[in-house]
Amino acid sequence: MFDRFTKGARAAVVMAQEEARALRHDHVGTEHVLLGILAIDRGPGAAALASLGVGFEPARAYVAGLGHQHDDALDADALATVGIDLAEVKRAAEESFGPGALDRSPKPFQAGHIPFDPAAKKSLELAVREVVHRQDTEINDGHILLGVVGAEPNPATATLRALGVEPDAVREAVERELPHQAA
Repeated sequence: MFDRFTKGARAAVVMAQEEARALRHDHVGTEHVLLGILAIDRGPGAAALASLGVGFEPARAYVAGLGHQHDDALDADALATVGIDLAEVKRAAEESFGPGALDRSPKPFQAGHIPFDPAAKKSLELAVREVVHRQDTEINDGHILLGVVGAEPNPATATLRALGVEPDAVREAVERELPHQAA
């Protein structure tokens, strides 16, 4: 399958893995694929995102926070059931030991292969289907982006929505950017 990827599409997939690693995530998800497309910044997918005002830095900031807010809320709720106020514990710890005293230590660096999660795999499968449907000869970042938004709901579409962009708008923008086959 990867032999049909353009250089830009291959680079976006490699960057997705690098972003997952840089964020110390243990898998490559659709959110990392989205970041890979934005980081490479070439091809119809990147052009479509740029036309919608989606930038790498805001998307990365949102993805970096995925998972952490939910975990903290669950921790606070669990502790509250036994009468412990997590916010008060954090305040007291920071007062005694300094800011960030209870912050989680970063996950260890993960060298080597980082697996793609099921949604990311599905998005790549949908990209291939899109190429076949359109009778295109190669897979570019636009096809990958169509696969990502086609595999919703997922963290990438949540990221796009958080940035004020609906998946349907992404589909339309990609369709405008993809080269059209002669009939």
